[in-house]
Amino acid sequence: MGVGSSSTPTLVTELASPEAKVTGIFTYPIKSCRGISLPHAPLTPFGFRWDRQWVVVNSKGRARSQRVEPKLALVEVELPPEAFLEHWKPTTDSFMVVKAPGMEPLKVCLNKQQYDVVDDIGLWEWTGPAWDEGAEASKWFSDYLGSPCRLVRFNTDSQVRNVDPRYVDGQQRIFFTDGYPFLLASQESLDALNKLLEEPIPMNRFRPNILVEGCEPYAEDLWRDIKISRFSFQCVKLCARCKIPQVNQETAIYGTEPTETLMKVRSGHVLRPNQNNKNKVYFGQKTVWNWKDSSAKGDGNMLKLGDPVYIIKKYPSLEEAAA
Repeated sequence: MGVGSSSTPTLVTELASPEAKVTGIFTYPIKSCRGISLPHAPLTPFGFRWDRQWVVVNSKGRARSQRVEPKLALVEVELPPEAFLEHWKPTTDSFMVVKAPGMEPLKVCLNKQQYDVVDDIGLWEWTGPAWDEGAEASKWFSDYLGSPCRLVRFNTDSQVRNVDPRYVDGQQRIFFTDGYPFLLASQESLDALNKLLEEPIPMNRFRPNILVEGCEPYAEDLWRDIKISRFSFQCVKLCARCKIPQVNQETAIYGTEPTETLMKVRSGHVLRPNQNNKNKVYFGQKTVWNWKDSSAKGDGNMLKLGDPVYIIKKYPSLEEAAA
């Protein structure tokens, strides 16, 4: 159910007392490669700083992900610690370092003075030009994946990707993220799922940006308007999961879990039998920061571990929640 639906969902207003706290902050500079765990991260309208600013594309310019290239799970990305200070600006001596088994480290300058532009880069419904990171990066990823590839960076000079306006204000924007700037999940939800699995899995299978702890399992399903510290967020819709959570992030090997178990306990058929998308499985919440709020402007837009999570409004049932 989106903002353009014919019926308006009932929202329950909660008392402004913390229901959880932030226990994990993650950014993923190169789409589908390993994330970086942080003690704090600057908020931007596009997500955490650096999140999904780069993507690997094939010879036709189509984005590569772990769906078809599970070896991307083994690609580590490092940024200088000062890159996560709010007002830090990169110089020509600032680098992202990319590592993978059997490969020499690749250094990518964070502040190039001149980029070549590659046209017709494609990601889902979006097509547009992107900045090319050059021959060295192209050879590195081509050698690693065994097929012609390029590493490209989102062209902030000319391109804009808006979120789906059916669910939230269409002025919310993203780089190479799928759908929305943030993914939020709770540790309790993972703990509940792991009780059903023969082999427990870590949270990195689900690649959240914001991990919270202290609530009931799957409590985040019903959250609509929340505050983390003083920052206002909207939980836009339940996150329908693709097959990437089936990729072991330590071995890059596909399995059948957790999708098989999620289909039994977290499918649309189970959670929302009277709604569409019955064959999708759900884990986590797609989320946006309400950056246009006057209370969220100015200096100090930094999310930190330990920040309290306040539930302002929530849905009374999953039938009324957006998905």
